[in-house]
Amino acid sequence: MELIQQSPDVNAYLAAGEAVDHEHPLVREVSDRLADDHPDAYSYAEAAYAYVRDAIPHSMDSGDLRVTWRASDVLRRRTGICYAKSIAYAALLRARGIPAALCYQRLTEDDGSDPVIHGLVAVLLPGESAWARQDVRGNKPGVDARFSLGEERLAWTVRPELGEADHPELYVEPHPAVLGALKAAPDRPHLDRTLPAEL
Repeated sequence: MELIQQSPDVNAYLAAGEAVDHEHPLVREVSDRLADDHPDAYSYAEAAYAYVRDAIPHSMDSGDLRVTWRASDVLRRRTGICYAKSIAYAALLRARGIPAALCYQRLTEDDGSDPVIHGLVAVLLPGESAWARQDVRGNKPGVDARFSLGEERLAWTVRPELGEADHPELYVEPHPAVLGALKAAPDRPHLDRTLPAEL
């Protein structure tokens, strides 16, 4: 699948924003700590991926009722759903000057019901000609996502026959439907009921 930049300027994917607040001191602190042991861009991107995937539990898996949507909040509270964790990973990448974009899949249940948008991150490492999608939602039985620049190792592969789809657009900030749902949710059970099904 060919990924499509929403901005023709790759530097847009280095910008700080309301959600991807990589200039926040906590984001910088975590970034600096990870970079101490992983000075080159590739090893840093992989280490930051593992950190967000493994050290920040997915709130639906852990039962955490809090909703986070700003990268610094995700890192401070150490919780979030796929969207929030993706925002945090994008912020950690941008903090080291690595272009990072937010992107999405449309997933369903096994019978094609209950569609929902799932959040991913695309990274463009130095020397690479193509963006590589990464999934930091967190592994669990039946889910084994891994950092990869070659063959994708996402949590789920879309099933077009069920109406699932990969959205190729690469966003600088979260899609408005995603950010709106996160901001409007007083708690995760409310968010569970209002997750966007379409972009």
